[in-house]
Amino acid sequence: MKVLILSCKTGGGHDAAGFAMKEALEAHGHEAVMFDYLTLAGQKVSDTVGGVYVNTVKKMPHVFGAVYQIGMAASRIMRKSPVYYVNAKMSKYLGPYLEEEKFDGILMPHLYPSETLTYMKRQGTELPPMIAVMTDYTCIPFWEETRCDAYIVAHEEMVKACVKRGIPEEKLIPAGIPVSSRFSRKADKKKAREYLHLPVDATVYLVIGGSMGAGDLEKLTGQFLKTRQEGEVFVVVCGNNKKMFQKMKKKYKEQECIVLVGQTRQMEVYMKACDMVYTKPGGLTSTEAAVSQIPMVHTAPIPGCESANRRFFVRHGMSIAPRTVEAQVEQGRALLQNPEKVEAMKKAQKETVSGNSGEEIVRILEKLTF
Repeated sequence: MKVLILSCKTGGGHDAAGFAMKEALEAHGHEAVMFDYLTLAGQKVSDTVGGVYVNTVKKMPHVFGAVYQIGMAASRIMRKSPVYYVNAKMSKYLGPYLEEEKFDGILMPHLYPSETLTYMKRQGTELPPMIAVMTDYTCIPFWEETRCDAYIVAHEEMVKACVKRGIPEEKLIPAGIPVSSRFSRKADKKKAREYLHLPVDATVYLVIGGSMGAGDLEKLTGQFLKTRQEGEVFVVVCGNNKKMFQKMKKKYKEQECIVLVGQTRQMEVYMKACDMVYTKPGGLTSTEAAVSQIPMVHTAPIPGCESANRRFFVRHGMSIAPRTVEAQVEQGRALLQNPEKVEAMKKAQKETVSGNSGEEIVRILEKLTF
């Protein structure tokens, strides 16, 4: 089976889900091709779309949240959104590619290519089975105007909401968000720390701002340092936010207890090495942490789908989410000092989030194509 995975550079979660599916497909002997489909129209188009998204999220999160809410309202009253018509224009690039490269199935961990393929399907183009993979614990606007053969949702609780929005129930499969199998593998904490050159006997907090380095990384780090207790180490992942990385590197260069990390492909190792993770409630990072079964504190969300993610995790006992930076640090420490609550959180993570989503999606795709 030859499968195409189409993503888009608006946040790292979509790519992470795509790579997890590529890994799962190849583990089963299938061929998988993955790329940012906007590059078919030129790298400049991809960079522009990704740049606008990232800059809005980092510099004006309130604007992003307002646009998200407008989208939610518009999706209830519009038959086809402006998003659909904009993405329909990509059909002139995607069509010839699919004609030249024959695929048995298409996976889409992003709305945009799903909109394009929906337009092509309505125009009579013959397409292989298409599976949408939702990467948040809510139904974001405009999925309901797509025409995929199946929709992978993060949890069974999402099914009712998606049906209410207009997606046929028989197409909704609560298989979970796919993450790399590396996150579910057991690993020795001591060896992970030695590999990363972290102190073996310290209490290690992992602070993640997502691929964009968004959120209150600097404030959170400052609060940690201000209230630091003996033997604590703070590993801060800035993602691809190079400006933040350099700023914090200069500010904390004398602080051995603060370890700064830029973009990394070893997130699963950092998760296995830490005692607790602080992260904004992105769908992928939160799922990776839950699959790794690490005590989790959710920091300020990007308004919109991340707010829904945070509510879902807190409701199921998989994280705590104090509102202020001061409370996040204080309550995170308190949680870590309560072994019973830590074990209860890990149990909730294990029971609520699947670490085998990728495997299940491969089986679903095999059934649709064979």
